[in-house]
Amino acid sequence: MNDAHGDDWTAREELAERMIPLISSLRRERDVVTSLHGHRLLGLSATGIVEVHDRVAQLGHAELSLEDSLAVLETLQKLAPGASSIDVARLVEGGNSSDATLEAYLAEVLAPAMGAVAAEPTDVVLYGFGRIGRLLARILIAHTGGGSGLRLRAIVVRRGSENDIVKRASLLLRDSVHGRFAGSVTVDEENEQIIANGTRIQVIYSDDPGSIDYTAYGIRDAIVVDNTGRWRDEAGLSQHLNSTGVARVLLTAPGKSPLKNIVHGINDDTIEESDRILSAASCTTNAITPVLAAIDEAYGVVKGHVETVHSFTNDQNLIDNFHKGDRRGRSAVLNMVITETGAAKAVAKALPQLEGKLTGSSIRVPTPDVSLAVLHLTISRPATKEQVNDYLRRVSLHSKLRQQIDYVESPEVVSTDFVGSHRAGIVDGLATIADEDTLILYVWYDNEFGYSCQVIRVLEVMAGSHPVVLPARREVTLEG
Repeated sequence: MNDAHGDDWTAREELAERMIPLISSLRRERDVVTSLHGHRLLGLSATGIVEVHDRVAQLGHAELSLEDSLAVLETLQKLAPGASSIDVARLVEGGNSSDATLEAYLAEVLAPAMGAVAAEPTDVVLYGFGRIGRLLARILIAHTGGGSGLRLRAIVVRRGSENDIVKRASLLLRDSVHGRFAGSVTVDEENEQIIANGTRIQVIYSDDPGSIDYTAYGIRDAIVVDNTGRWRDEAGLSQHLNSTGVARVLLTAPGKSPLKNIVHGINDDTIEESDRILSAASCTTNAITPVLAAIDEAYGVVKGHVETVHSFTNDQNLIDNFHKGDRRGRSAVLNMVITETGAAKAVAKALPQLEGKLTGSSIRVPTPDVSLAVLHLTISRPATKEQVNDYLRRVSLHSKLRQQIDYVESPEVVSTDFVGSHRAGIVDGLATIADEDTLILYVWYDNEFGYSCQVIRVLEVMAGSHPVVLPARREVTLEG
């Protein structure tokens, strides 16, 4: 493999154009999802594909040639693996270091996916259609390929006005933070359906989670994703199970004991078929738990404090007004607001070994999305900045936590650079401070989209539709 075409934009664009039909056909015909270090390729324009190649290099990964990526995609098409999630960038790296031909090398790596059969589709209902609900809808629609995996069937909301469905569709189509929906959104008002890229989403109007007959809409054995936050305990969420056609429930907020709080990549292996109600924890818990797990494994966490600089949320006021919570009544767009967070204590629900070791607090700031967690840790094994950063960079590239942790080293990045990140948290290596037994880490996270990706991963585990991931992830240690 070589790195021809360098800075020749026309040549690079032509290579990217040749990739598009390969990426699409692998998804449609083989149920194969391709990515570059976790950045999905499906649906990108030629310019977008070039941009992702440049971005992964800027984020601390090895430089990646479009010519090499195209060669891998063409070989994938020839080998025809089954349902899987394939990181093209990691295949390029392995192919460059292999003595075998590219085809022979890929045939060996892809062996677990040869003949893999896609899971039966699982119906998903979004109960609530706010910030997280609409992003989950976008991701589910984008994942729709050969009819397998998760299948968005309906949303449940309270009717807000006569033209409610038109307004809901418009909010799905246009988003001030995440941009315009990639595709077409129309409305079938007669049947009360939103049609997004061919996916018909039934809009069900109800304020009673336990009285809906989902089977009347052809929905069966569905997973209901409760995005409302109205109920966080087993008694409240079990109301969904009283509706006909519901099999399981997932809460997109911290759940109260005895509910399992699942952080994908950390404790999703504890999910059992008998678990009818689960929680996907909070955005902050999902952002910091994987990083804390990696640090605890390598250095041992003695104690720590988590301070989050968190974008304002919809429960705050735009201007000063009454609010039942302390300080949250003051204008979210004009003030920094000190508030409480249970995220630090919630970490122990996924990482029991950190029980009682962490405290936490939060400052809400006047930005609409992307937050920052500062982890101030006392560790049992001495550390240097270079050592910690090298370890976390390798964890982000190769470990079992590479879907959760990303790593960046750039003196120019700011919060908006992480809008749309698929990772739960991104370690800012240049901000790391290490002094013997004291370690301070700065972790960015898209508290909307990154968290929504984690929710989807939990849904895939619940549905048994999480694809085989290739190349296989490996254990990453402090030494190598």
